[in-house]
Amino acid sequence: MPSNQIQWFPGHMAKTRRLITENLSAVDIVIEILDARIPESSRNPEIHRLCKDKPMLTLLSKSSLADPVASDKWRAWYQKKGRHCMFIDSITGAGIKDIGDAVREVLKEKVERYESKGMQGRALKAMIVGIPNVGKSSLINRLAGQKKARVEDRPGVTMTKQWVTTNVGLELLDMPGVLWPKFEDEYVGENLAITGAIKDQVMDLDRISCALVTRLRKNYPELLCERYKLGDISQYDDLEDWELAEVIGRKRGFLISGGEVSWERLSNMLLDEFRGAKIGRITLELPGER
Repeated sequence: MPSNQIQWFPGHMAKTRRLITENLSAVDIVIEILDARIPESSRNPEIHRLCKDKPMLTLLSKSSLADPVASDKWRAWYQKKGRHCMFIDSITGAGIKDIGDAVREVLKEKVERYESKGMQGRALKAMIVGIPNVGKSSLINRLAGQKKARVEDRPGVTMTKQWVTTNVGLELLDMPGVLWPKFEDEYVGENLAITGAIKDQVMDLDRISCALVTRLRKNYPELLCERYKLGDISQYDDLEDWELAEVIGRKRGFLISGGEVSWERLSNMLLDEFRGAKIGRITLELPGER
């Protein structure tokens, strides 16, 4: 995935940048949602530039899919940086009920000013931002207590801004998912593709699935071997990563005429099983790793 070939900036992404800038003055805080499996790769560097000095709370979503040991390392890293963060999961509900309190803690001084003016219980307004398919709509529906935002497991579903009232004392301004103009780092682009932040239809899935095998082989060999019944990983030391992927394909019976492995079936299976945590709870990057 050469960086000079990755361009992902369709018109609605440019529109989202304008919406963020134009609506910042209407909110008290920006809630940035990241994918707990790829906290750094899913952080849009343009968000912090666009939001400038606006108070911010970072929520790391899909935490039930991430490696809990890795999540502890990320939590410590954020605390060291002095950044407010929480790990949440809209499927299990983990951390959801604490978001309102976390927002009020970040905005403690503003809340105290409101209360001194007799404005106790005033709803705080938050802008929800994040890359596509990071879980914004699922979170909003959880906080609202009903289905307010359209949810699908694919990027690009939320296309316009919308205000949503919640049951935790927050009014949320949901923004469409926005990626940045290009991915300078090949590794970041692969992580986004593996987790589904970029539409599968525009990616080389064979290459992305092979990149996934590379990461699993290096950091989670036990989970890889257990899921695909590979035995001792050391017996494959002489194989390239794509050759190890083909071993998995053969074990699953993904063969076509001539005994060749069907990379289409193999790639779809590997990515689906990673995204569904069938291989295990996996985080693809650690703090300071790159």
